[in-house]
Amino acid sequence: MSRRGTAEKKIAKSDPIYRNRVVNMLVNHIMKHGKKSLAYLIIYRALKRIQQKTKTNPLYVLRQAIRGVTPNIGVKARRVSESTHQVPIEIGSTQGKALAIRWLLAASRKRPGRNMAFKLSSELVDAAKGSGDAIRKKEETQRMAEANRILAHFR
Repeated sequence: MSRRGTAEKKIAKSDPIYRNRVVNMLVNHIMKHGKKSLAYLIIYRALKRIQQKTKTNPLYVLRQAIRGVTPNIGVKARRVSESTHQVPIEIGSTQGKALAIRWLLAASRKRPGRNMAFKLSSELVDAAKGSGDAIRKKEETQRMAEANRILAHFR
């Protein structure tokens, strides 16, 4: 048992324009090599493009996309009697949101297109509609968890 205290949860700050924590989480995940201003530029261009494309609030589309991609069950590799099994585990809301953001960014980076803002906006719109690579990743993970439901007692 650890002698140290448990780490307190950090609350994400909100971004300067939309005053939204999810947008700031997205900025922090998209950022590479500490270039936060470039990450803000990419996100804001993507949200502007969503606004023009769908004629709705871009934060609503973002929320719908993240809600659609967030998994409620996943798999974790556990070593049981000298063999490794994929054991299904329930995923909390904060961890699920982080996974959803990671999957959305990975799917948008894979997409062919001009620039990252274009690719991210396309992926967010697709995820809000219920299609796209990030949604496929979520369904694949849930399918794997359902297939390994027999091993749930190894948690």
